[in-house]
Amino acid sequence: MSKIIISTSFLIIGVTFGVWASREFTTSKFSLKSSSPSQTSLLPITNNQYGVKKSTNSAKNITFITQVADKVGPAVVRIDATREVSLNIPDNFNHPLFRHFFTPEIPPENIEKGTGSGFIINQNGLIMTNAHVVEGTNIVSVTLKNGQNYEGKVLGVDPITDMAMVKISAQNLPTVTLGNTRQLKSGQWAIAIGNPLGLNNTVTLGIISALGRSSTEVGIPDKRVKFIQTDAAINPGNSGGPLLNAQGEVIGINTAIRQDAQGLGFAIPIETASRIGNQLVTMGKASHPYLGIQMITLNEDTLKNGHITENLGLKTPEKQGVLIVKVMANSPAANGGLRAGDVILKVGDQAVVSSQDVQEQVDLSIVGEILIIEINRNNQFLQLQIRPDNFPDNF
Repeated sequence: MSKIIISTSFLIIGVTFGVWASREFTTSKFSLKSSSPSQTSLLPITNNQYGVKKSTNSAKNITFITQVADKVGPAVVRIDATREVSLNIPDNFNHPLFRHFFTPEIPPENIEKGTGSGFIINQNGLIMTNAHVVEGTNIVSVTLKNGQNYEGKVLGVDPITDMAMVKISAQNLPTVTLGNTRQLKSGQWAIAIGNPLGLNNTVTLGIISALGRSSTEVGIPDKRVKFIQTDAAINPGNSGGPLLNAQGEVIGINTAIRQDAQGLGFAIPIETASRIGNQLVTMGKASHPYLGIQMITLNEDTLKNGHITENLGLKTPEKQGVLIVKVMANSPAANGGLRAGDVILKVGDQAVVSSQDVQEQVDLSIVGEILIIEINRNNQFLQLQIRPDNFPDNF
């Protein structure tokens, strides 16, 4: 009997406790509901396990790169060129027997298409680009960032500096701001905009890696440019697009003429581009002063390897300067009295210590006007008057 009473007592206590607990749970459930709009205890919580902070203001995400891209992007154009290239068909394939059995006609020309970039320098549609982008054609297709398409006329091409100028018929176009390279230093920001691999208005970022890279150093000795080197990605299709500083000013024209350069890009300094571009617009061609000499730089390496000069049959009293190793017949240098074995010390008012220095000063001279060249000839110092001529087409 006592066991029944005890069991019943426990049952009553359990039921009572259950009722009390249920009421408490109901009360606490309602207390968990938000009494204030600012409480979100029961809302799903995002676990920010990657540490990505959500910005409350999109303006905070705008960088100088974004500002430059917004400012310059509309003035960067895509240039599509179509040119005819020779197939160089062997003479045997032109034999009547071959044509009888294989094809009634083999076209002697093939159509080649290419895409590059350019940028607008005035509101009336004047565009700078690379020579290799438009070479071989007089008319190109120019597409703006907003999709507008124009027919472009090639005003002039200069393969020696890889420069070209194109004109489209339009008004009030967006334009770039031209800067300069005088204060440029390695390590500064560099921004490239162009159409690599046909991907329009692509922006890439890097730094200025080096300045004054000679054409020989870059591996294209047929050019006469001191290039800007950058690690901003420059791929086929970027050619002709602008290289910009952090302020969005054009400091160079990107060129992808070295297809094998991995992680390296090169640009034509804007001063060279502007000088050649003005000539292409006004005269349809560029003028390149020419002396007609072959030369080497005198330094520790060339003097240490004495056989370089000895094999040429030349002995030099100088340990610094530029040694003339050959003078072309009937050239301005020959007509002005320069000889093999002369050591060039100054060109104009500038002292020179390398063949690149000589070339740079000659490039700045004017065809047909007297250029004073100071030399050492067997310990005799002379000043000769040379009149540079135009660079020969068949050189």
